[in-house]
Parts: sequence; structure tokens; C-alpha cells
Amino acid sequence: MKDKKSAKASLQHKQHQNGHFSPFKFAKLLDPEASWDKDQLGDVLHWIRQIVAVVCGLLWGAIPLVGGIWILAFLLISSGIIYGYYGVILKLDEEEFGGHGPLLQEGLFASITLFLLAWTLVYSLAHF
Repeated sequence: MKDKKSAKASLQHKQHQNGHFSPFKFAKLLDPEASWDKDQLGDVLHWIRQIVAVVCGLLWGAIPLVGGIWILAFLLISSGIIYGYYGVILKLDEEEFGGHGPLLQEGLFASITLFLLAWTLVYSLAHF
């Protein structure tokens, strides 16, 4: 049993040394001095956008809000939070990651789908 644990730890250590496995620390999320690779930053932006989508969808459905203007409001809020995160909090040079376009599009279409699903479900269940 002990040999399996030490073998697993050894494998993880070797993967970390080879650059194939990099552990993620939550303190890095707010550290402007931290170094980011493109995949890690993309994952973080994607999941931030998904959280915003669920929160906005639940809120929009519970209030109840209707109309296309609220979809645009969600897009503005979501993109503003993403831009604020990588531009203001992390102070990243967006050119290293392909510019504003790829960073702002990270997770966009999945978040729109999740937002619409949450909004529709909550609205339908709470108000009908």
C-alpha cells in the first residue's frame, strides 16, 4: 500500500518536472505577479464565465426579466467581468495570449447556453 502511494507521488513529481503536469494553486487567481500559460488562463476565464452565467440566469429567472435586452445585458456583464479580471486584476499583456478577442471569447458560447438554460428553467418553474 505504501509502495503504491510513493509510486504515485513519484510519477506526479516526474510529470511536474517534465512540464506535462502543473498543479494549480488558488492563490494564483488574484496574484498579478503569477505566470500564466495560455491553457491555464483559458480554463480560468472559461469557468469564471460559466459561474457568471449561472448566477445571472438564476437572477434573471427569479426576478422575472423577459426580453432580448437582458441577453445583451448578460453579455456585457460577463465580458466586463472577464476583461476586468485579466486586464485589471491580473494585469496581463493580452498580446501574449493573442489579443483581446480570444480572451474575451473564451467560454462565451457555452456560457450563453448555460445562461439561457438557467434563465428559462427558473423563470418557468417559478412563474408558471
